[in-house]
Amino acid sequence: MNAQKVVNELKKKYPGKNIIINDPDNPTEIICELEPASLDPQRSVSIAVLDGKIKHFHRLAKVTYEVLKGILETSKGGKSFFLSEGQKIRLEPEEFHLASGKETWVKVTSEPAWTGEDSVPIEEGTKFGD
Repeated sequence: MNAQKVVNELKKKYPGKNIIINDPDNPTEIICELEPASLDPQRSVSIAVLDGKIKHFHRLAKVTYEVLKGILETSKGGKSFFLSEGQKIRLEPEEFHLASGKETWVKVTSEPAWTGEDSVPIEEGTKFGD
């Protein structure tokens, strides 16, 4: 992913919003917080630009992914889904899932608001759908 290009595009589309790069040396996710938890602990909205596979679950949050650009590969209930622009999927708390894309832009709505403590990464080899 060309992180600088993505960051510049996010800054242009969403001026003044906080941008987080998960790993500056090898970014696989860039997040732009549109409505952070600090504004409303019951709901947050962000744009996530994904470039890789992120396996995780949320302890408390119900999360909706809406694809804005690109193709999102995700899983739910042990089944794989390929979502394109305009398509959505809703994930329940503690529902293991994969989010994968190649510079895929996704609007992420989280209820209650997303916190780092709520998102739990899953190790390689973990079975989904159990």
